[in-house]
Amino acid sequence: MKIPYIVLICLAASAAQAQPGDAMTAPASTETATFAGGCFWCIEEIFRQQPGVLQVTSGYTGGTTEKPTYAQVCSGKTGHAEAIQIAFDPRKIAYDKLLDVFWTAHDPTQLNRQGADVGTQYRSAIFVHSDAQRAAAEASKAAADRSGHFDRPIVTKIVPAGTFYPAEDYHQEYYRLNKRAPYCRAVIRPKLKKLGLED
Repeated sequence: MKIPYIVLICLAASAAQAQPGDAMTAPASTETATFAGGCFWCIEEIFRQQPGVLQVTSGYTGGTTEKPTYAQVCSGKTGHAEAIQIAFDPRKIAYDKLLDVFWTAHDPTQLNRQGADVGTQYRSAIFVHSDAQRAAAEASKAAADRSGHFDRPIVTKIVPAGTFYPAEDYHQEYYRLNKRAPYCRAVIRPKLKKLGLED
């Protein structure tokens, strides 16, 4: 069946009037999650591979020094934790799912350390951005503690999110850009394999 010429003109005019931000062209909604679980190189790649995660940034938060450097944070004197900030689409991945990944991405029973990385900058923490995130984090932590998966109590702190300072450029996407580095092969790759993210 042929479409009348006047209908084709109307359809073309309607398409021309569509603007970014319309229902059909609006970008995905985003929310923010912030976690600390040891060296940010380790957990950055784990979260980056989760469907629905749009961006992961390694950085520093939870301290008192403005715009700290990596060397300053490593001294343990700034109060910051190495952390990641995640932009995610809640329609594709729920905050609860991110919390599940968080508990499996590191050992939340280790106080101020992860493996050989020792110091308050390697502490386990969830930095919440809303009352809803706090409630979800508290419930998830309690469930993880009851699960029997860990042989010691979880020491993860749940605290309000503060200023997040992105780390230096060379820390971003560290694993992807440095897969052959000894730390990546010895520490990060085994974590990814354990979670089924790499063969």
